[in-house]
Amino acid sequence: MGMPLLHSFLELLSDQFHHTTWPEWLGVITGFACIYLAAREAVLSWPVSIISVLCYAWVFFDARMYGDMALQFYFLFTAFYGWYFWVLKKAEHQEPVSALRGSQWVVVIMAILLLSGILGLFLDRFTDSDVPYADGFCTAVSFVAQVLLTRKILQNWLLWIFVDICYVPLYIYKNLNLSAVFYAFLVVIALKGYLDWKKTYREQAH
Repeated sequence: MGMPLLHSFLELLSDQFHHTTWPEWLGVITGFACIYLAAREAVLSWPVSIISVLCYAWVFFDARMYGDMALQFYFLFTAFYGWYFWVLKKAEHQEPVSALRGSQWVVVIMAILLLSGILGLFLDRFTDSDVPYADGFCTAVSFVAQVLLTRKILQNWLLWIFVDICYVPLYIYKNLNLSAVFYAFLVVIALKGYLDWKKTYREQAH
């Protein structure tokens, strides 16, 4: 069973090499790099992410995933903000990682549900998107996760793990197979980011 699966996976990558656009390739490579660097708490993750979001803005526009396209411009803004905030925290020697409390989780979940509904309705009524509510939901979760990431809040990684899993079948449906493979890898990276940040957070308490 192992060899046929490996052969199929290699065939998928080969097919993507010939049919994937260069913006998607560049977006995947820089996206992988910025998530890895973020998991390492490296400030360099933010300038690298700027390249990735610009590439994916075009990819999503071409795929008629307008929620995710708009999300990239939000990511662009938060990349500059996160870059500034992380440098500032480092300079001021503040605690690098904080965590959500119980009541704050309620706010996070409510924000995701409200934003999902608004985006889904907007995309359904005013665009030609064929996945308005799925696009809206994933966009909403990513939006909130990015806010938590810029503020160096531990649980941002839990949201990224969840939404990256949701993105895999969505990208396969939209024939963005390279991005689907990429997001499957991001689940693993986000899990590592959560474990690394959790270790840092616990060390701060001592």
